[in-house]
Amino acid sequence: MEWSRLKARLLEAGSVRLSGEPADRYVSRSAAGPSAGTSGSLFFSVGKGRRVRVGIDEAGSIEIVHRGGGEADLFVDGDLVRGRLEPAALHCPRQAYITVSGTCIFHCRYCPVPGLPGRRKEIAEIVELVRSVADRIDAIAITSGVASSIEEEEAYVLDVVAALALFGLPIGVSIYPGPETPVRLHALGVVEVKFNLETATEALFCEMCPGLSWTAIHEALSSSVALFGRGRVFSNIIVGLGETDEDLEQVMADLAAAGVIPVLRPLTPAASLAGRPRPSADRLLRLCAAHERILRQAGLDPRQALTMCPACTGCDLVPGRDA
Repeated sequence: MEWSRLKARLLEAGSVRLSGEPADRYVSRSAAGPSAGTSGSLFFSVGKGRRVRVGIDEAGSIEIVHRGGGEADLFVDGDLVRGRLEPAALHCPRQAYITVSGTCIFHCRYCPVPGLPGRRKEIAEIVELVRSVADRIDAIAITSGVASSIEEEEAYVLDVVAALALFGLPIGVSIYPGPETPVRLHALGVVEVKFNLETATEALFCEMCPGLSWTAIHEALSSSVALFGRGRVFSNIIVGLGETDEDLEQVMADLAAAGVIPVLRPLTPAASLAGRPRPSADRLLRLCAAHERILRQAGLDPRQALTMCPACTGCDLVPGRDA
């Protein structure tokens, strides 16, 4: 099975059954992203930067057998694929990707974070987390919920970024932006930002993210390109919220034309969307082909990303890396 098809199949499934030798050092647990609030996830790699992140589910129909030392066999749809389990530094391989506020006052319909017993990390704690993995990371990435207000969260994240400058590593930040967020992050030396539109259309955003503003995110993305440069600004778009493929192609084209790299994130059914199906492998492959074409026409290459999701690649099909 070719890699892009295999990865799309695993993203469609979302989780695997884990057996074999103990694999605790390869299990990642996070307060954000597709594995938030779950028993954990694994990174399965076939080399050459090709990896996929999957949740762990004892009832899963796909199985990973850990043979020891990270060597692993993946059994999927009658095929055997040999690979390795990659240890995550913090949240993902080669990055300290930290959720600094693991709680949120907003209730986006797809997001489990408001219902989790999360907390805000102390800045000294964050510095020590990065220090503990500093010998095996190439970048730092910061993401956050909104603990009390958008303005207060920004101020806190700015303090976190300032404290992490001592490591001399590229820093990427993904938070809900205020009007001055891009300028303030850029002034502190942040190299990349990711402000997530989340949905393919504004109407769907209003349905999924009550209390938040599609326009504010668009404006932050536009102003960020002038500061950080084309290809250094990203935006997650969730696949599987009720949009059409045409909707997704349009928002991808609009973002790419502005110099923003869209990240297509398969829905992880959770919160009030817990009963929704995951997008199919066939749909993910179709969209990846369109994604690749749109980025190529815009002269954008996600392989150049230094931080956050486009650099990790575990949760998405990434043009240029996976297809």
